[in-house]
Amino acid sequence: MIIIADGGSTKTNWCLVTEEGKKVYFNTEGYNPYFSSTEYIIQSLNESLPTDLEKDKITEVNYYGAGCSTPEMRQIVADAMQAVFTESKIYIGHDLLAAARALLGNNEGFAAILGTGTNTCLYDGKDILQNIDSGAYILGDEGSGCYIGKKLLTDYLRGYMPEAVRKVFWEEFKLTPDDINEIVYTQPRANRFCASFSKFVYDVNVNIEYSRNLVKTSFEDFFRNLVTHYPDYQKYTFNCIGSVGYNFRNVLEEVAKENGMTVGKIIRSPIDDLVKYHLELAPSQA
Repeated sequence: MIIIADGGSTKTNWCLVTEEGKKVYFNTEGYNPYFSSTEYIIQSLNESLPTDLEKDKITEVNYYGAGCSTPEMRQIVADAMQAVFTESKIYIGHDLLAAARALLGNNEGFAAILGTGTNTCLYDGKDILQNIDSGAYILGDEGSGCYIGKKLLTDYLRGYMPEAVRKVFWEEFKLTPDDINEIVYTQPRANRFCASFSKFVYDVNVNIEYSRNLVKTSFEDFFRNLVTHYPDYQKYTFNCIGSVGYNFRNVLEEVAKENGMTVGKIIRSPIDDLVKYHLELAPSQA
């Protein structure tokens, strides 16, 4: 039995493929090694994996995760996976590689992630060819859920949010400016906290123009600061994975076309296409 997993900063999607070829899907929280230690990941997995999962019978784990971009960060996750799946070969890859393989298979092209965070790359059909650092949630991550959430919270703190939106925001969250600053600057996983408000932007209907403009300017920043810096970027189709890109795909498609890119695939999660990649195009990565 093998496992393929796609881990974002917020959620990890898992697929167990049995010896008979049956696919079993389940979820846990996300494990970004910049924020989660080996010990934390072990504890969380032991608490949240399905109780009937026969971990000692799994022979291979292919885990792609947010933050798994350097050998040091991958080792944090690999040590945790090895401790939980003791009989398995462990392969740890970056979630950006998972996105590229899911979106493009063995074809070259451009791939992006727009979820809690942001990432982009050019892919040669096997590995990532070029990657412009997103800067993560403090320095960059333009277009991400966190970025959209930060813009919303900044408008709230500064009094720029339209009154009708501000009223709905207060009724739903009951957060004062002091509450927000305390959570962002003193509590862990501020990126998840900020990103959670992208759902509010998607759901709030009292001022569509405000919400749409907030999202559009976030995507415009994403293209201006990241996408357009890739050489000959307009010759590629725009392909994207992630809940933010998927939920706001109408706006994203508009901005992509304004920047001279034809839209390819925009999907919420890579897990199905990633499983297909491993079973049909690259059966073993471990």
